[in-house]
Amino acid sequence: MLERYYVRPDTIDRVKASWIGNLIEQYVGWLSENGYAARTILRRVPLLMEFGEFAQQHGAVNTAELPEHLEAFSRHWFEKHGQGCKTDQARKGVVEEAKNPVKQMLDIGIPGFEKRKQTPEPFGALAPNLFAYLREDRGLRPSTLVQYKSHLCSLENYLKKIDLKEMSSLSPVIVSGFITQSNLCKTSLGLRCTVLRVFFRYLYSERILNKDLSGYMDAPRVYRLSSIPRSITWDEVNQMLEKVDRRTALGKRDLAILLLLVTYGLRAREIAALTLEDMDWRKEKFRVPERKAGHSTAYPLSPLVGQAILDYLRHGRPQTSERFLFFGVKAPYKPMTYAAVSGRAAYYLHKAGIPVSRPGSHTLRHTCVQRLVNADFSLKTIGDYVGHRSEKSTEIYAKVAVEKLREIGSGVGEEIL
Repeated sequence: MLERYYVRPDTIDRVKASWIGNLIEQYVGWLSENGYAARTILRRVPLLMEFGEFAQQHGAVNTAELPEHLEAFSRHWFEKHGQGCKTDQARKGVVEEAKNPVKQMLDIGIPGFEKRKQTPEPFGALAPNLFAYLREDRGLRPSTLVQYKSHLCSLENYLKKIDLKEMSSLSPVIVSGFITQSNLCKTSLGLRCTVLRVFFRYLYSERILNKDLSGYMDAPRVYRLSSIPRSITWDEVNQMLEKVDRRTALGKRDLAILLLLVTYGLRAREIAALTLEDMDWRKEKFRVPERKAGHSTAYPLSPLVGQAILDYLRHGRPQTSERFLFFGVKAPYKPMTYAAVSGRAAYYLHKAGIPVSRPGSHTLRHTCVQRLVNADFSLKTIGDYVGHRSEKSTEIYAKVAVEKLREIGSGVGEEIL
């Protein structure tokens, strides 16, 4: 594999002669398979050889000991190349320049090496079986367990902050203080109260707490239809789409994603899950499988959206054997996550200067639904189109005539005498 990037035989021999030469060759093969540019590979190989020499000089005698020298090498690299950095971000960049390739090589070449340490579960010493109970007995999904972990970590940090060392000293007053200092919206605060209620009930059932504190957890009232959807106007949609640089692979991908969001009201998860098999080019349709409501939906493929997807497939999508439709634009090429899809929507909303609370993929989903409401489609038809589980999910869009109110606010409409 080295022969693909180096012309001079003595350079190849020098790399292979390194005591970690096998690791470097294996890593170069992985970089090549995952689409890394040749200039990236040529820049990383000398760094890895320097790491091998550094580790050997500091006592490493076999590859299993290499991870022990990673942090020291990062500091050594910074002392050589980072002294002129004027900002924290620049200094961090120099450290990452050395650390990331080495971590990647060790992760590929050394069995058992972990790139990231697993974050311990909150209250693991106090209630070691808590998350097993949530997962197995209550049947919570992994995404829900992540939320539980986040809220309980916040509680654990708060108890450390106030120096509460014994859970037996926990009281409703302390719990109330934790809730009061939480800077969350009503919905998130309600979820936090639910998590704490389950947590305290479990501690009491396991006799870890002598008093059941779950009864003191009163969540804030959140009324249905108390807010309006965070949609934007169609002119603002066009303003956002104009900010996409359609000449680049990134722009071609993002344009296709934005059009799918605003045309069909898809969720970020549904776009991230799309595969090549979901596109039926002959019948000019595409399919969204396994929707939130438990069904799949087939859509006619509009010419504008279809052309954007084709342009991305031909000129933007990386060469890969995986069947997902959308990928990241930097090696190693991995399928986009739902968070990345939502993040791209938020990016262009910010770039276009469109003011909206909590910008993201759901902003464009709401825009699609609101446009259908303004066109006088029935709530049942709209709900089926965007994959709502219940008509109640669509009712909020019928609460106000948004476009009519905008006309009145701008002075356009019937004059009131």
